[in-house]
Amino acid sequence: MAAIPPRAVFVTRDTDYELLLARHATRGQAQFFLESRGQSLGEVEDRHARFHAVLAQARAAVPGEWRQALARRADLDRFLFAPEDVVVAVGQDGLVANVAKYLDGQPVIGLNPAPDLYDGVLARIAVERLGPLLPATVAGAAGIERRTMVQAVLDDGQRLLALNEIFVGHRSHQSARYRIAAGAAAEDHASSGLIVASGTGATGWARSISEATGLGFPLGPEESAVGYWVREPFPSVATSTHLRAGKLTAATLSVVSRMNEGGVVFADGIEQDFIAFDWGRHVEIGPASRTLNLIAGDGG
Repeated sequence: MAAIPPRAVFVTRDTDYELLLARHATRGQAQFFLESRGQSLGEVEDRHARFHAVLAQARAAVPGEWRQALARRADLDRFLFAPEDVVVAVGQDGLVANVAKYLDGQPVIGLNPAPDLYDGVLARIAVERLGPLLPATVAGAAGIERRTMVQAVLDDGQRLLALNEIFVGHRSHQSARYRIAAGAAAEDHASSGLIVASGTGATGWARSISEATGLGFPLGPEESAVGYWVREPFPSVATSTHLRAGKLTAATLSVVSRMNEGGVVFADGIEQDFIAFDWGRHVEIGPASRTLNLIAGDGG
């Protein structure tokens, strides 16, 4: 039986122009909306055309014997990835994080369609490099960064995966109440919630908390560890503030909700995709067993 040829799966998100059309139905109405606010549709259309030109160039670079597929970000929870897939995320760095939790070891190439607009921390590959990089990836000749992810497991078996961080708190960001335990230490908290971040996420939201509080520690993106940071813990006769930040390797962070309503757990900043975390619910958070296999673009 012949081997199944590789499949390049291109992951995209809607452009600003496509989102405007979805909201306003026609180009004319979208143009009127922007111009009434002193903005131009032309610039949005130019970015849209540029993106699709890069996407077409990328798809043309796929070896002829390979298969191809296109997956929109909004459809990722319904898309079936196969073991032989090479995933090409075309867009901002956040798109790499969006797709990471749906994969199980498939290599990911982050393709930056606009280096003058996007930083390219995760989506760092230029479209001109994609052609030779695809077969090199399958052959194991491309460098791979195995980036640690964060996992949250709830008491009913539900699980969340995140490349950057997992948030536990109140959905309105008002005071969250919970019991936190790290190793042998445990205490009751009232805070603005907490995050558990990977080394990748430690350069984002976690970094801002770390710099504001002075509670930082080294955490590499490929290190099999995660860090936790509590946001604005409030001391009282019933709550403490000793467990404010720490590094987790073998152990997990245990959190039990003390919120009658509004408690949530969500991943990578996607607040609308949350798991309810009301009174008595329990979550364990730590390093995930699976990693994001990010193609670095150099020889391995």
